[in-house]
Amino acid sequence: MHGPIILDLVGPKLQPDERELLQHPLVAGVILFARNYESPQQITQLCHDIRASRKTPLLITVDQEGGRVQRFRQGFVQLPSMGQLGKLYQQDKEHAQQLTEVVGWLLASEVLSVGVDLSFAPVLDLNKQQNTVIGDRAFHQDPTIVITLAHALIKGMQQAGMAAVGKHFPGHGAVTVDSHLGMPIDQRTFPEVANDDLLPFTKLIQLGIQGIMPAHITFPLIDNNPVGFSSYWLQKILRGQLAFSGVIVSDDLNMQGAAIGTDYTSRAEAALLAGCDMILICNNRPAALQILNNLSTNHMLDSQKFALLQGRFTFDFTELHTSAIWKEKYDYFRSTN
Repeated sequence: MHGPIILDLVGPKLQPDERELLQHPLVAGVILFARNYESPQQITQLCHDIRASRKTPLLITVDQEGGRVQRFRQGFVQLPSMGQLGKLYQQDKEHAQQLTEVVGWLLASEVLSVGVDLSFAPVLDLNKQQNTVIGDRAFHQDPTIVITLAHALIKGMQQAGMAAVGKHFPGHGAVTVDSHLGMPIDQRTFPEVANDDLLPFTKLIQLGIQGIMPAHITFPLIDNNPVGFSSYWLQKILRGQLAFSGVIVSDDLNMQGAAIGTDYTSRAEAALLAGCDMILICNNRPAALQILNNLSTNHMLDSQKFALLQGRFTFDFTELHTSAIWKEKYDYFRSTN
C-alpha cells in the first residue's frame, strides 16, 4: 500500500527536512517544477536522492506538456505546444499524427532518462478560445481531432515507457475563469458536456489511458461540488458510466478552484472520499504538513494502481541521446520543425 499525497520540493537539491518529509507513510511521491531544474545531470541526481530517501517506492512527476508548460528546458528538446500540432493536423493529417507520436516519445523518453516516472499529460480539454490558462495547451476545439492527436501522443509516451494522465476531466475549455485564481462555473447540462468536452475522455478511457486528473470546475446544473470533490462525477460518471479503472489524481489542492471546506485537511479528505486515488498539494508547505499531520490513514492506494503510473526506465540521459532510436526519432522531429 502507498500513501495518496504528492507534494513539491523547494529547490534543485533535496533538503534535510525534505528527506524526513518523504519518509512519511502518506507521501506517494513528488512533483517537480522549473525551480527544481538546472540541468539534466542535476535533475538526475535530485531524482536519485529522492528515491534514496526511503526504502519503499516514490513516484516522481512533472508537468512536461510542451509549449509554455515545460518545466525542464535547458538541455531538453523544446517541444511544440499541442495547439501547434492541432494546426498542423488541419494541413496534413497523416504527418501531424506521425509527428505527435514522435513528440510523445521524445517527451517521455527524456523525462524518464533523468529518473522521472511521469509527466501529467496529455491535456484533453477543448480549446474553445475562452480559457487562457488552457489555450494552446489543448490540441484543438474539435473533439475528434483531440482524440486522434492525443491517442498518437499517448502511443509515443507508452512506447517510451511512460503512462498517460488525461486532464482536466470532464473538460476545462468552456470556462473563462482560471481555476488557479478562482472557482470556474460551467452552466451547461450533462448532455451538452457529454456530447462535446467529455468525448476525448470517453474515447481515451476506452483505449486504456492509465490516469485521469479532474478539473476544479463546478457544473451547478449537474452537481453542486467541484468535479474533483464530486462523487457524482468521479464515481457515478468516471468509474461507473465510463468504466475507468485507472488512477484518479487530483489537480493541485492549493488552487483557488479547490477552496472548499474549512482547512486543507478537509479539502484532502473531501477529494479522497469523492473518489480521488492521489492528491496533489503544491507550493504551500504548511498546507502539506497540515494534511500529513491530520489526514486519516484510511485512504491508502493499492500497489497495483501505484504501479500503473511508475515509469519503465531504459536509458540514462547520455545513453538515450547516443541511441539509434533517439537519432531516428529526433531526426524526424528536427526535419519537420
